[in-house]
Amino acid sequence: MSKPLEGVKVIDLTTFLATPTTGRVLGEWGADVIKVEAAKGDPGRVNQAAVFGMPSSDEENLGFDMANMHKRFISLNLKSEKGLEVMNKLLADADIFITNNRAKSLAKMGLDWESLHAKYPRLIMGHGLGYGKKGPEKDNAGFDVTCYMGRGGVFGTTVDKDSFPMIPTNGYGDFQASMFLAAGLLAAYIAREKSGEGDYVTCALQHAAIYALSTGMVSAQYGNPYPKSRLEVNNPLNNVFKSSDDQWVVLCLPEYDRDWPRVLKLIGREDLLDRTDLASIESVNAKGLSPEVVRILDDGFAQFTRSELLTMFTENDMPCEPAQVPADVYEDQNALVNEYIAQVPYPSGGKWCPTAPVQFEVSETAALAPTGKLGSSTEDVMRELGYSDDEIKAAESDGSVCGAVDLAVLQGK
Repeated sequence: MSKPLEGVKVIDLTTFLATPTTGRVLGEWGADVIKVEAAKGDPGRVNQAAVFGMPSSDEENLGFDMANMHKRFISLNLKSEKGLEVMNKLLADADIFITNNRAKSLAKMGLDWESLHAKYPRLIMGHGLGYGKKGPEKDNAGFDVTCYMGRGGVFGTTVDKDSFPMIPTNGYGDFQASMFLAAGLLAAYIAREKSGEGDYVTCALQHAAIYALSTGMVSAQYGNPYPKSRLEVNNPLNNVFKSSDDQWVVLCLPEYDRDWPRVLKLIGREDLLDRTDLASIESVNAKGLSPEVVRILDDGFAQFTRSELLTMFTENDMPCEPAQVPADVYEDQNALVNEYIAQVPYPSGGKWCPTAPVQFEVSETAALAPTGKLGSSTEDVMRELGYSDDEIKAAESDGSVCGAVDLAVLQGK
């Protein structure tokens, strides 16, 4: 059984999380992804694991691997004539080039869209951006927490009103943007197969966040402002509640008028069934009764443990789920049977990692596996490009390219 992107060649000049993960996804689907790093290595390889509260070594570096599996790794000095020559040879027969380098830096090396399109008209370029390709901020440094969470509106919109913004895991927006860019690249690939011409595909973190907030973005202009207090939501039956054992559950009952009597019976508040002002969502919102309804529900839910609530609502076909944390997901049978997470085999034992959130029926995807060292495939890839062993050694000697380097060396240990 073949993988869906077998035969597709991708050159990856990326760092950190968002755009590297696009390369990982394309590789997971079968593309030959060659990642180009400077001699100092991608910062995601060298120092990000500590930021994530994780260990790092040549044997186990999941903080880097989660965005860089299914790639071959070469190290080029793109400021050198030979290093840039190797890069251009790679791009000459590549299908896709992905990068999140700033446009100014790319232009200096002749790796900007205009230069590459003139030389390699079939090449598709994917560019992960912070703020976009236009305007005075187009070259500003862009990161998930600033571009996506901050300027994209996520922090301000998802906060419980008058409280603190959410504390997301690192890369919360990066991983979403990575899939958006991957989708755009594959659309451009299909178009290229028809027209013969490559395209310039961009995804900005700020744009990705604004798109993810679509419901809030469109409804705010109709008098539905954010942020909200959980006491002031438009439908109190779409909310989170705490159980008697201090656990959060998530209830989602969009048809308030139908389900309000059913919920009252489950929580033992049939005495409120004759409250006509609470019986319709139109009345609740018109009269500002949402806080009262939420407090009734809070008291009712607080009578039961989380397990009791989940059983009670599930038996009555009313969607209610636990507000899980990662450790819960490791044991979630639905996540396991559907392979939403899989283990990366390390010498110390398997470690869980999410898989790409798209699955195929008639094709297979690559199993998760640890990545290689910086420059671990430099020599092999150069041989594929036609360089002799003497030429490779000369390029290594003058610092134009770099072979395999231990992580401890990069970290100065």
